[in-house]
Amino acid sequence: MTINAFIDALPKVELHVHLIGSASVPTVLELSRRHPDSRVPTTEEELRAFYGFRDFPHFAEVYRAVNALVRTPEDIATLVTGLAGDLARQNGRYVELTVTPYAHHIMGMPMREVTEAFDLAARHSRDEHGVQVAYIFDIPGEYGVEAARVTLDHALQEPPEALVGFGLAGIEQERPQYRDAFRDAFRAATAAGLHSLPHAGEMDGPEPIWEALDHLGAERIGHGIACLDDPRLVAHLRETQIPLEVCPTSNVCTGQVAHIKEHPLPRLLEEGLFVTLNSDDPPMFATTLSNEYRVAAEVFGLDREALVGLARNAVNASCLDPAGKQTLLTEIDGLLADPSTP
Repeated sequence: MTINAFIDALPKVELHVHLIGSASVPTVLELSRRHPDSRVPTTEEELRAFYGFRDFPHFAEVYRAVNALVRTPEDIATLVTGLAGDLARQNGRYVELTVTPYAHHIMGMPMREVTEAFDLAARHSRDEHGVQVAYIFDIPGEYGVEAARVTLDHALQEPPEALVGFGLAGIEQERPQYRDAFRDAFRAATAAGLHSLPHAGEMDGPEPIWEALDHLGAERIGHGIACLDDPRLVAHLRETQIPLEVCPTSNVCTGQVAHIKEHPLPRLLEEGLFVTLNSDDPPMFATTLSNEYRVAAEVFGLDREALVGLARNAVNASCLDPAGKQTLLTEIDGLLADPSTP
């Protein structure tokens, strides 16, 4: 079995992928033609050029433009089931999908209708594609106090059946001025049983990771690669085994890493940190979850055992129940034990 065939056969869990960023090029083109008043191109060539990001602020600008195309609950359901289909073709079994209720709120979608769309999409994803979908509600950090309030209200008042986590994303430099509001929202969300799953350490050094740990009670860190700039933080993450949701291709596309060969994935592993592989915004970055495993193998030389270790990490770091985790772990280990796997 070739390494590519092994990766294709490997059961996978995705912990860090965004609803809007998961929209395929054909889906975005369909929406942009449906809503011609948007700034999003209506031809494939122009859209792919539109996805040529200069840096993270430019990426955020493009992301918001695509987000503005999602105007109805039906649009939401289409995106979720589309992602599930994409994952099924990669042998993906479970995904924790980051969604942004505030974005739907400002588009005027009623909270209940949004929740019904999430629930319907999760059922269709399971029944049609065999993919279990769970949701993480994230606060778009640059929108501050109001975004925190709206996101928390939705999580507490009209949660989807599969809501498991509460997150924070957006431009990290914008967050300190809203620290108290974010802290209070996370406390309320975790008190209600949700997991604390914020982004941190993607673009603004290690301090946002400390903030996420100390003020938000983070159980996982979205991205987290900037931890390597702080030896004390590396030691803390090694000791606590807080999982990192690492997204190599994303980091290159948003300018956080100059070239894929310079990505710190190997060093994160050498430091004994708890690493998972993820795709973040796959069509926008011309990647897939399977491709991230191929990058790990082809660029960084990880062997089958190391790839299985990353796949197991994703299962163990997930919000799946113990029985669900064990089922996937057994299947992953079975692939490595298969006599046809050299």
